[in-house]
Amino acid sequence: MDRAEILVRLRGSLSEVLNREVPELGEDARLFEDLALDSTGVIELLMVLEDSVGLEIDPEELGPEVFKTVGSLASYVAAGLAKTAKV
Repeated sequence: MDRAEILVRLRGSLSEVLNREVPELGEDARLFEDLALDSTGVIELLMVLEDSVGLEIDPEELGPEVFKTVGSLASYVAAGLAKTAKV
């Protein structure tokens, strides 16, 4: 899955979690400040992403930097998919 596809799936997942249409996302969009994601939404987003991209997410690997922007979350997903592909 390339980065563009990851971003499309992130947008869909965010729309589902936030219960509203999310407009086109720039990678610099901040999840908490710009999109109003909260801590409960983060947990829900992780569950939706696991289903959407087929990635098993280990909560122990997650630091606050992963959720800083759409781009940082996309990078985390891409790295996780790459790691899964190598196994």
